[in-house]
Amino acid sequence: MTADGQAASPARPAARRWYVIRAKPRRERFVRDQLQGQGLEVFYPAVRVHPVNPRAAKERAYFPGYLFVHLDLEAVGANRLRWLPAAVGLLEFGDEPAVVPEALVSQLRRRIADIQAAGGLVFADLKPGDAIEITSGPFAGYQAIFDLRLKGAARVRVLLDLLRRQVAVELDAGSIRKRRGGAPPNPRAPIR
Repeated sequence: MTADGQAASPARPAARRWYVIRAKPRRERFVRDQLQGQGLEVFYPAVRVHPVNPRAAKERAYFPGYLFVHLDLEAVGANRLRWLPAAVGLLEFGDEPAVVPEALVSQLRRRIADIQAAGGLVFADLKPGDAIEITSGPFAGYQAIFDLRLKGAARVRVLLDLLRRQVAVELDAGSIRKRRGGAPPNPRAPIR
């Protein structure tokens, strides 16, 4: 019973679901902070990166421009999300907000955790043929050519000139860095 003698309405079951909210370019963290400040559960899939430019961001959105928010949309209201600073609004199909299955969000969380456990996205901007420097290990100080990142490991394959032959060498991804400057590398010459 309520204070005025009316029967209380039955409690509505929790209708919290995952929705996708769109953010303006490179404003995902700001939107995340705004939503968390309102007491909402937010999943912002971002991964550590090891950029070539040391002043570049050390974290990148896994899905640039998108975040996931877990809420009861009827209770919160779509307009509250639509007019959030730096947000574009909910991802909709037709006029219906897109609902993301809980299992998909859980799977994404595991994938992001796996990437972070492997040290983040190592040199996401390296392409085959890029000149690199080996910074640690037995080949420290040598120049090489980036060949590829090996699947399932934080390792890379580089091409190194040894004994006048180009040899493929597998290294820890953290032991290389992209070579600065436009001159092609001389893989035989150690860096001084």
